[in-house]
Amino acid sequence: MKRIVASLVVVCAAACGSPNNAPATGTAAPPAASANGTKSTPPAEARPQFKDVTIPAGTTLHVRLATTVASDASRAEDTVRGTLAEAIVVDDTTVAPAGSEVIGTVLEAKQSGRVKGRAEVAIDFDRLRIGDETHRIKTAHIAREAASTKKKDAEKIGIGAGAGAVIGAIAGGKKGAAVGGAIGAGAGGGVVAATRGDEVRMAEGRTVSTRLEEPIAVRVPIK
Repeated sequence: MKRIVASLVVVCAAACGSPNNAPATGTAAPPAASANGTKSTPPAEARPQFKDVTIPAGTTLHVRLATTVASDASRAEDTVRGTLAEAIVVDDTTVAPAGSEVIGTVLEAKQSGRVKGRAEVAIDFDRLRIGDETHRIKTAHIAREAASTKKKDAEKIGIGAGAGAVIGAIAGGKKGAAVGGAIGAGAGGGVVAATRGDEVRMAEGRTVSTRLEEPIAVRVPIK
């Protein structure tokens, strides 16, 4: 009986001290549990939300004018406003959408002269607003000049001379025609001197084109 009890004690001691009940070594600790009992995962790496894109020099800008510019009404340093008629796209990325505001200045506004001098206007753009950001830009000048009116002036003088010659001929023959022609020519010249040439207008709603002379860097959201 004593031998049986002793054997049971030995078996029990061996079972209790078995290495199978010892904690395993060399394995990673299980992920820590959160307060609600679920396993926590490491935060995902944040993706960039913007990228920098450069609009190269030489890019054409098509601008729809929101301001009328006229040789007989505008003044140098007047503000000119417009919007992009077409989006600016670089490498399949829309950098500036159509409708982005473009702002510039009247560089010159010259009214036509009474005797000589054709009407001229010139503008350029120096700011491009994309979203909430305004970028400084440098563009080529946009200049317009009135067409020459020399042919019209010659016709006016010819009409004056012809009418004077007819009147002179009626009054005194060939000599009267010559004198009348000279008087008529003078009268025709007076008509030209009193009349200005054509003016130049770039009306609101008209689309004009220019190009960037320097590159600009724009931060574009990644979609």
